[in-house]
Amino acid sequence: MAVDWLGFGYAALVASGGLIGYAKAGSVPSLAAGLFFGSLAGLGAYQLSHNPNNVWISLITSGTLTAIMGTRFYNSGKFMPAGLIAGVSLLMVGRLALKMVEKPHDK
Repeated sequence: MAVDWLGFGYAALVASGGLIGYAKAGSVPSLAAGLFFGSLAGLGAYQLSHNPNNVWISLITSGTLTAIMGTRFYNSGKFMPAGLIAGVSLLMVGRLALKMVEKPHDK
């Protein structure tokens, strides 16, 4: 059983982004979204650590964040925080897609 350290690091990055958004700007929606998506990413990393074929929660979470934060980055042009999270989320989507391709799934 290999621990998905990259997945847990990604979850920590997303959750800490929500905490920083709340601390700097008092943004409760940023706090709620950061903790929600960070928790989902952490759950996905936990599941991926126990079963390398179980990528779905991680994939859906990172894909959703790629779309949401990518749109915010496109509209605002500001790299922080939307561009950073969109880029890291896109890398996670690519990583998870490779995991799906390289390992056969049992049905």
